Amino acid sequence: MEKLRLEAEIERWPLASEFVISRGAKREAQVVVARVSDDRFTGRGECVPYPRYGQTPEATLAALKSVPAELLDRERLQRDWPPDAARNALDCALWDLEAKRSGRSASELAGLAPLRPLLTCYTISLDTPEAMAAAAKAVPQLPLLKLKLGQPGDDERMRAVRQARPDARLVADANEGWKVEDLSHLLRVAAEVGIELIEQPLPADADAALAGVERHVPVCADESAHTSDGLAALRDRYDAVNIKLDKTGGLTEALHMAREARALGFRIMAGCMVATSLAMAPAVLVGQLADWVDLDGPLLLARDRDWGLEIRDGVISPPDPRLWG
Repeated sequence: MEKLRLEAEIERWPLASEFVISRGAKREAQVVVARVSDDRFTGRGECVPYPRYGQTPEATLAALKSVPAELLDRERLQRDWPPDAARNALDCALWDLEAKRSGRSASELAGLAPLRPLLTCYTISLDTPEAMAAAAKAVPQLPLLKLKLGQPGDDERMRAVRQARPDARLVADANEGWKVEDLSHLLRVAAEVGIELIEQPLPADADAALAGVERHVPVCADESAHTSDGLAALRDRYDAVNIKLDKTGGLTEALHMAREARALGFRIMAGCMVATSLAMAPAVLVGQLADWVDLDGPLLLARDRDWGLEIRDGVISPPDPRLWG
């Protein structure tokens, strides 16, 4: 069997503006890129190590540099490596390499129909109600907005954005920032202003309370949902799950999780961390199976990489094979 070579590096990509959620703010995306090569082709994958899960770019890079040769195989990788950002980068690089070697698209290899364009959310960072309303009004061409919430005053934030954009579809993400005692009120306000979905309102270790509350809008698990193994336990708490490749440990498990989620009756969001088009491209495959798509990472960057995804008026075209897949 031809020997494969693995290389990895940390890259930093400046953001177009500060990105703020309930846990903090950042001005750049730090990603780790894995490259798996044979004598003719190179496959690439990109991941975002996430501090919420105790990950750092440096530790992820070290993990990738320690991968033994026998794990440069998608099946072995799923079995012998835990689902984390490092596995995501490597898994996606192996998909890309397989596509290049075979001359077939990654979507074909995954058994999917030809990729269709997807409407993505565009994220409005957490700020004052007035600032978030102004940010929403500044992008009239984007029909689907995602509001970052998770601080006192979220009811006014939701109402202000709806007033500024009566035409827009809205979803919201509280990033574990709501309190149980405020949950019913905030869900009622969300329903009042026509928000379609609320992501992760409560901390993952406190989300049992969702089972006893009337959910006036569908509630989506993000930090509470990682891989297909934990889905069944969430059925009484959530109506949807956010599938992100950095949580599932790559495209292989993400596709499996999407199919398992659908079988269990969940609706699906295909999500992302803030990263370049190289991280979004494999997630476009998951987006084919989703009800909502949130793959706006490249729109939040000051610049994207070569052959980046074309995103026009919020609609993502299938990736150029020179980028990935």
